[in-house]
Amino acid sequence: MMKIIRRLILGAALALPLLASAAESYPNKPIRLIVPFAPGGSVNLMGRLLADNLSQRLGQQVIVENRAGAGGLIGAELVANAAPDGYTLLLATMGAQSIQPYLTKQLRFDPRKAFSPIGEFASLPNVLVTAPDLPVTNLAELIAYAKAHPGELSMASAGIGSVNQMVGELFMLKTGTQFTHVPYKGVGPAMVDLLGGRVQILFANVPGVASQVKEGKLKALGIAGQQRTAMLPDVPTMKEANACNCVVESWFGLMGPAGMPPELVDRLSRELRDVVATPAMKHMLAEQGAVAIQGTPAQFSALIDADAQRWSAVIKEAKLGD
Repeated sequence: MMKIIRRLILGAALALPLLASAAESYPNKPIRLIVPFAPGGSVNLMGRLLADNLSQRLGQQVIVENRAGAGGLIGAELVANAAPDGYTLLLATMGAQSIQPYLTKQLRFDPRKAFSPIGEFASLPNVLVTAPDLPVTNLAELIAYAKAHPGELSMASAGIGSVNQMVGELFMLKTGTQFTHVPYKGVGPAMVDLLGGRVQILFANVPGVASQVKEGKLKALGIAGQQRTAMLPDVPTMKEANACNCVVESWFGLMGPAGMPPELVDRLSRELRDVVATPAMKHMLAEQGAVAIQGTPAQFSALIDADAQRWSAVIKEAKLGD
């Protein structure tokens, strides 16, 4: 037994220099960035922006690989089961990391233990938009109308457990209103029916609806953020409008599998923060209505945990999930 213990200790001691050396020489081949959603939409766009700029920084190609399905869980599971060598990374989102895992009991990985958080790099504010023919002009009128017609207003979303739905569920709980949830297979089909007046409400990322609002095709009533957004400067926050303190900003971050060497996590985190700090990256994110964030692994981990607690409580109170 003592011989086995000595061998294990010796093996661990010999592995430490190898890990350090691997972190120093990293990367020496292309890196896969798993985007757990289909091409098109803000998540895919964020992934490609990150991959292009991180490739230049690291001197190796970062290749985007779309692995869509189950609200982001298929791609997340792929990364959870990958080797922790830094060559398979995940574009992490609030929906896939802090919402979807708490809607199902069939999850095959522990969302809090299966990953190595590297850092948050951007966030997008959400906005409540309505069909143009809905007879309301602000949040107070919408809330009054919804209370007078419980369940009559249809709330579109990109699917069960999507951020669109969860912001709406939070809004309903906070304001005492009741909408009828109509899930779609993505934001695109939901937008088609919203513009056509077949559904009345959608909680969406600002960049996805800003042009339709400016053209008068949709009405924006309130920003679910800490502050107003430059894309829709005339739209008040929900707190400003005295509707509810509903602050939901969809975040984007970078993660790897659990067990990555700390030196490698630190290296990737530094590179990510340096990428976000460049004027080019800041400009590209701003063009998409996103806020650039230079997050650390510890800050990102705390954000994921806080959102997991928040959304699991909403899921329980709204009686969602299986």
